[in-house]
Amino acid sequence: MDFYDVLEKRRTYRDFARQEVSDKILKRVIGAVFKAPTNDHLRQFEFIVVRGYTEIAKVVAPLAKNMAAFKNLVAEVDESGDKDKMAMFADALPKQQKMLMESGVLIIPFFRQQTCPLLQPAGQSSLNYFASAWCAVENMLLAATNEGLGTVFHIPVGDEVEKIKSILNVPEGYEFTCLLTIGYPAEGAFLPKQKKIRIEERIHQNVW
Repeated sequence: MDFYDVLEKRRTYRDFARQEVSDKILKRVIGAVFKAPTNDHLRQFEFIVVRGYTEIAKVVAPLAKNMAAFKNLVAEVDESGDKDKMAMFADALPKQQKMLMESGVLIIPFFRQQTCPLLQPAGQSSLNYFASAWCAVENMLLAATNEGLGTVFHIPVGDEVEKIKSILNVPEGYEFTCLLTIGYPAEGAFLPKQKKIRIEERIHQNVW
C-alpha cells in the first residue's frame, strides 16, 4: 500500500471479526517497532503476546472495576459541544474491556525505563524513553493497517498498570504504554467521523 494510503486508512476499530492473525503477520507488525527512532539507540523493547479469549480475559481483568466509571463518562457534559467527539466516546467507553478480547490477540509492548520514574518526570527530557515507546507503537499501528488489520489500544488507568504487570510476571524496570489489540475488523464495525482539517490553517510561518 502507498504510504499515504496507509496513513489515510489507519483508523481505530473496536469491533473485530473472529479471524485469527497469523504469526507471520504478527511478526512483521511487531518487527516494525525496531525501525522507529529511540533515544538511546538500543531499542530495548519486549512484547508479551496473549492469544485466546480466556487468556486475554485474565490479563484485562483489572479493567473490570473501572467499567462503570467509563460508562458514566458518556453522560457527562462535554464542554466543546462537539457531537462527533461525543459519538466516539459513546461507542468507545463501554467497549474498553470487550474490544481487547474480541480479536483474539493482545499485545503488551514493554520498554526499559532506565533513568527517571515514568510518572515523576523531572523535565521534558525525562520523557525520552516514553516518547520512543510511543513512536514504536505508531509504527505498529501503521504496519497493521498495511496488513489490512484494525487496531485499538487502551491506556491503563488507576492501579491497572501494577496489577497487569503482576499478572504477567514483568521484571523490574520495565513499563508498558498500552494494551494493544490487532485484528481483522468486523463487518459493519463502527468508525467515528473524522474531522476535516485545513492544513494551511495549522501552519504558522516563522512565528505564531
